[in-house]
Amino acid sequence: MLNTRKDYEFWDPKRTGFVTNYPNFLHWKQLSPDHLADSQPLNIYVHTPFCIQRCSYCYYKTVNLKPSEKKDRIERYVDALCREIELAAEHYRLKQRPVVSVYFGGGTPTLLEGEQLERITATLQKHLTLENPEFTIEAEPVTLTESKAEALKKLPMNRMSMGVQSFDSEIIAHSHRLDNEKKALKAISIAKDTQAVINIDLMSGLAEETEESWAHSVTRAIETGVHSITIYKTELYANTQYYKDMRKHTLALPSEDQEMGFMRYAVGQLEQAGYSPWSFYTFTKGGDHQHVYATSTFLGDDCYSFGVSAFGKFGNTLFQNTNEENVYNEMLENGQLPIVRGHRLSGLDAIIRELVLGLKLVRFDLGRFQERHGFRLEALCGDVLSRLRDEDFIQVDEEAIYLTPKGILYGDYVGKSFARRLIEMY
Repeated sequence: MLNTRKDYEFWDPKRTGFVTNYPNFLHWKQLSPDHLADSQPLNIYVHTPFCIQRCSYCYYKTVNLKPSEKKDRIERYVDALCREIELAAEHYRLKQRPVVSVYFGGGTPTLLEGEQLERITATLQKHLTLENPEFTIEAEPVTLTESKAEALKKLPMNRMSMGVQSFDSEIIAHSHRLDNEKKALKAISIAKDTQAVINIDLMSGLAEETEESWAHSVTRAIETGVHSITIYKTELYANTQYYKDMRKHTLALPSEDQEMGFMRYAVGQLEQAGYSPWSFYTFTKGGDHQHVYATSTFLGDDCYSFGVSAFGKFGNTLFQNTNEENVYNEMLENGQLPIVRGHRLSGLDAIIRELVLGLKLVRFDLGRFQERHGFRLEALCGDVLSRLRDEDFIQVDEEAIYLTPKGILYGDYVGKSFARRLIEMY
């Protein structure tokens, strides 16, 4: 924003008043050298690409390991991963930034041996500043054994997210997963014994899902008493078995209306059981146990990501590592960082990104948005705000936008509405 007419006389055509900087030095404040060091909080993501099954709905690039290749292949990858942590920490001076969250995702991180997980964690602790961060690891029921849980207890892990997807054994079988209801419940019991905060994932709209099977899964999830329950909508992508089967007319997925009915039912049952949403797809007991990693990254904080195909954000730059396992290993064995593509955010990109991700969190802070971008959102998108409020997707006050129960059901629609408006304007 311009300061005053006194600073720069823009309105009268004159040759005087040569501009050397902006804002005028009169508005600058005292600053020490320490202020120039980047000490903002940092999130860390560590990727494991390996799985022992290929779920029919999965569209991620994963590696299905054969038993004969498991040991050597994972060991080489872990070596490369530790080398990447060392190189990146030195190159970007990551140690001066406090790490607020660490997330081990995949793939299936619990496929790794306990010693390998300990080695990766020790490398993070050596080269980064980890002062009791939230430490999450994804787990898969068939890989979470009692011995693996004992190994996890040796880590600073305090949160576990388990991909259950369904408690109906027939639905699970249709997804070509190796677990079943009994195995999933056993794995959850093992997970709870670690004393970590436990989240379980369900997926609405899986193949052959019915009202009865969905009600069974929701009931079972609540009965486990876990801290957090996440519900993802099944999405159909061209590189999935679901897509191939749909094209061959050998599979039918629930309709959009049916899936919406599943979600309405789940939200109602979770609410009755005392689970409240902190994002439009994750519900926790009393609204507590909010996921630091997701919250921080959705709000635009930096995330440095390690591992093949991992993508993160550093300042105003998005980046991704190579998604080829052998290329990843070879680059790090040769002392090269494996970043191969990215995108530098424009001012408009940054605003849209913050809206579409930040609105996932049910409450969007308007003051924080203005402080970061210099605009009131109402001034940019007042017409969209009014329409969404009138259509009961949001509520608005001076401080924030709040997703209504209807807005929670429609998920990303609110964020995409703002994004569309901004793209049209600019």
